[in-house]
Amino acid sequence: MRRRTVLATALLSAVAGPGLAAGTARAADPGPSVTLTGTTTLDSQAIFFVSYDGLVNNNAFQKNGLLTYKGYQYAVWYTADRNAVVGRRALGATTWSTVKVGHTLRYNDSHNVISMGVSKVDGRLHLNMDSHSDGFTYVKSVAGLMDNPGGLSWTTSRFGAPQSTLDGLTLTSQFTYPQFISTPDGRLQLSYRVGISGNGRNALAEYDGTKWTALGEWTSSTGTYTSEHGSSTARNMYLHGIDYDRNGRLHSFFTWREQNGAVMCNGGGITNHDTGYVYSDDRGRTWRNNAGTVVGTTGGSDRVSVTDAGLVVDPLNPDHSLMNQESQFTDSASLPHAIISYVPGRFGQCTTNYVANRTADGRAFHVRKNSSGTWQKTEIPVPLNSSQRTKLILDKYDNAYAIFPFCRIAGASKASGYTDWTMLYDGVTAGLNAFGEVVIDETRIAQDNFLSIMYQEKSSGTTPSALRNLNFRLPA
Repeated sequence: MRRRTVLATALLSAVAGPGLAAGTARAADPGPSVTLTGTTTLDSQAIFFVSYDGLVNNNAFQKNGLLTYKGYQYAVWYTADRNAVVGRRALGATTWSTVKVGHTLRYNDSHNVISMGVSKVDGRLHLNMDSHSDGFTYVKSVAGLMDNPGGLSWTTSRFGAPQSTLDGLTLTSQFTYPQFISTPDGRLQLSYRVGISGNGRNALAEYDGTKWTALGEWTSSTGTYTSEHGSSTARNMYLHGIDYDRNGRLHSFFTWREQNGAVMCNGGGITNHDTGYVYSDDRGRTWRNNAGTVVGTTGGSDRVSVTDAGLVVDPLNPDHSLMNQESQFTDSASLPHAIISYVPGRFGQCTTNYVANRTADGRAFHVRKNSSGTWQKTEIPVPLNSSQRTKLILDKYDNAYAIFPFCRIAGASKASGYTDWTMLYDGVTAGLNAFGEVVIDETRIAQDNFLSIMYQEKSSGTTPSALRNLNFRLPA
């Protein structure tokens, strides 16, 4: 492995300002806007408990907790009696039909989310759930269910029995963070972590319509990382996402989390550092850095490592409470964008309380690659007022939207070079009583130009609360 270096084309050290505007949008293209068209209730009494500062039904890293396919929207959650359910509705309908899938939540752990995926090759819906560095539960529907939603009844009989393997394929006894990705050729991939926080590896499995195959691990937990305070020899890569663009490239932004707290200035912080980026042009078999150099092979001995050159697109030491697993999206030109957040240096060079410092002084930043291949970064002028994660989407005009905790939405236009961020909707002043992080339907935007958000109302202790779905029309 080569020594870790920062990209020669690293982000501008200063926050982008109006002088950086270089958008290529046509003058006639509209700027960002959201028009609330309605709210639906998925469950008036969904399970509620706070764990790791989050909720099991509304964790932002829960990829595809809400998705749209062929005119229907699907959602997954746990009910007050801990049953895992999957709901669906025709787009525009105000009520959801739900079915239990035969599994009950084991622990009060907000990591144990439910994630969905669609294998387009055979029209099945897949669910993976209830895992945090241990076993998982897997459920899949009958073939064709997703292709003919209007013609097939929505009943438990449409789903197979819960399994502890992928149709007999055993992956790992330390499984976390299931994320399904539909491939351009109709297959379905499952991204997951092997191991534990601070000492884990990312891996992939793939379903071809007949069987699941383990592709293997593609990141490394070994190597030495040294900060000004100390060193660490174990870590894991936390993904901001893993997504195919319209040309078939697989993108992933990430942060590293070190196992050894000696790399921090204070034990009250968090050991996350640096924003990195890799991509794959062969369905996740090999991974390349921003310069196009192969830095890892899935299932091979050479995996993406903290010591590899050219991974970092925004350098940051572990002293600023950088968030892991935030958000990413690709635009119409297949250029990658991400949201990251941390406590900027103007508020101090050493966070001493991860939650309190992020809540008081945390800010989100929009990181993107422009058409010339240069990385740019813009601070979004909206205080986090939370320790939690922000989501990112782009509309068909490539306007950007940041969806903050509590269902607050800010937008910026492509025409401005993403420098004109402004608040578009405030769920706090709207009286939503949202707990914090939200789940976004990443798949719906390209299908009918709507932003759908799933959020859960605040409660206390373990008193169940309402789980709701907001729907916003984006610019036509």
